[in-house]
Amino acid sequence: MAHHYRADVLWERAEQNFLDNRYSRRHVLRFDGGVEVPGSSSPHVVPLPYSDAAAVDPEEAFVASLSSCHMLWFLSLAGQQGFRVDRYRDQAEGTMARDSERRMAMTVVTLRPEVAFSGETLPTRAQIEALHHRAHEECFIANSVKTDVRCEPVFGDEGL
Repeated sequence: MAHHYRADVLWERAEQNFLDNRYSRRHVLRFDGGVEVPGSSSPHVVPLPYSDAAAVDPEEAFVASLSSCHMLWFLSLAGQQGFRVDRYRDQAEGTMARDSERRMAMTVVTLRPEVAFSGETLPTRAQIEALHHRAHEECFIANSVKTDVRCEPVFGDEGL
């Protein structure tokens, strides 16, 4: 069964000339639940003031989407195995570079999840790594892209 997802993206010229290429790339991302998020091009791609550094750019949204999907699968799988997760934090990072076809692309996304557990049944390091491996295999977003998505779990004894 197919499911459809929707995002509305709205940009308006207003009083800007546009044809001189000196226009704001700020726009609005609207999602079906009603939330609106300010969007923009990345300042790395389009210089300020035509980009808005405070807004979410497509590259950041891409990294966040991969990270969020992985986390949701991890939480589900951990719960199914009886491991209580107290906190999950991922400082994910994406790398933009030329791909094998010499086009600019998000070539690598590295997830760095740090997970805290509590309760009577605590997972071993090997079990945590297996949970991350399975979460990666199940993640719909990771399965949808050709980017090299890596998962490098951070364990408490390693620190941040």
